[in-house]
Amino acid sequence: MKKLISKYRSVLKFIFSFLVVYSVLTIAYKFYLQLSTGEKYYPDYMTYIVAQQSADLLHDLDYRVQVIPHPNEASIKLIINEKYVARVIEGCNSVSVIILFISFVIAFSGNFKITVLYIFAGSVLLYIANLFRVVILSIGLYHYPWRKDILHTVIFPGIIYGMVCLLWVFWVNRFSSIKKTNG
Repeated sequence: MKKLISKYRSVLKFIFSFLVVYSVLTIAYKFYLQLSTGEKYYPDYMTYIVAQQSADLLHDLDYRVQVIPHPNEASIKLIINEKYVARVIEGCNSVSVIILFISFVIAFSGNFKITVLYIFAGSVLLYIANLFRVVILSIGLYHYPWRKDILHTVIFPGIIYGMVCLLWVFWVNRFSSIKKTNG
């Protein structure tokens, strides 16, 4: 057993680090959600901001946009040209994806300064990509509502998670402290 642990030490370290960071950040986020629910920034501040910024971007693209709290659930209704096209829920605010990204980067951490800068830059890129994802998805749902399932469940999750994977690969290949061996 000791030989196996020694042999797979780096794998076990990665798994342990990832799970600890992911658990801590997820629990902190759940506490944030419980504490941030309010009337001013409904359903929570991050979801509210994503909905507002998405509406601003849609407005810049010459769409008449309204964002209003959903009366029956914790979400924000996104209305384009008086047509209800989408609801922005907590899962649309990119925080869960950013937590996943951060957990992986820390599990493969390198130099502290570079790790912090990469986490910051990657999180900002993911947030911006998510905003554009919400905007493009809303436009797609406005013009092609019959494509709702493929747009929402395949294409746009693929884009955001694909970006996360590309950021991870770039991190591992360029900055992480993994010892590279010729195998």
